[in-house]
Amino acid sequence: MKDLRENRREYAAHWLRRSNLADDPLVQFQRWFTEAVDAGIKDATAMALATATPDGAPSVRVVLLKHFDEAGFCWYTDYRSQKGRELAANPRAALLFHWRELDRQVRITGTVSRLDDRAATAYFDSRPLESRLSAAASRQSEPVEGRDVLEARVAELRRLHPDGRVPKPAEWGGYCLAPDGYEFWQGREGRLHDRFRFTREGGRWVARRLQP
Repeated sequence: MKDLRENRREYAAHWLRRSNLADDPLVQFQRWFTEAVDAGIKDATAMALATATPDGAPSVRVVLLKHFDEAGFCWYTDYRSQKGRELAANPRAALLFHWRELDRQVRITGTVSRLDDRAATAYFDSRPLESRLSAAASRQSEPVEGRDVLEARVAELRRLHPDGRVPKPAEWGGYCLAPDGYEFWQGREGRLHDRFRFTREGGRWVARRLQP
């Protein structure tokens, strides 16, 4: 077994105290997200999305956050994908943002619902042509005999829509996770990390420090 201790590094970039933590976890997320973007972190919107089947079999993948507000955290995908099928059967999910350069993680849990189709269409139409063609040509997560099959579908779509106005597939749309819990993790020296969990109690958010 390979010894991975040589990859160990110290966390000493930042710290987190209750006194400098926002009372609203959405405000705190906005602060950290803005700092990640301002730090020039590539793919700062990348988030691990964990879903599970009704009997508890988990799966996780990285998707991109497209927008967020008081309603929740949103992304877009094919409803027929594995995550789409799992969310249809079990709408509970978890998100994880990892901004390595800042030694930070944010975990968010909640219930997921589909976005309005008009919002999905508006977003789909705003995507680059190549992205729209790929989405329309693919039945996500389904087996395919070869890449040439996908490329042939894209070529056919180009022929059918020479003006570039590729329509949004009926089974492509958006999801929004409405948070019921947050955790903010700040890496610290000696692995004595700062962790704060937000939960809703009596209609308000309550933050508690967790042991690392």
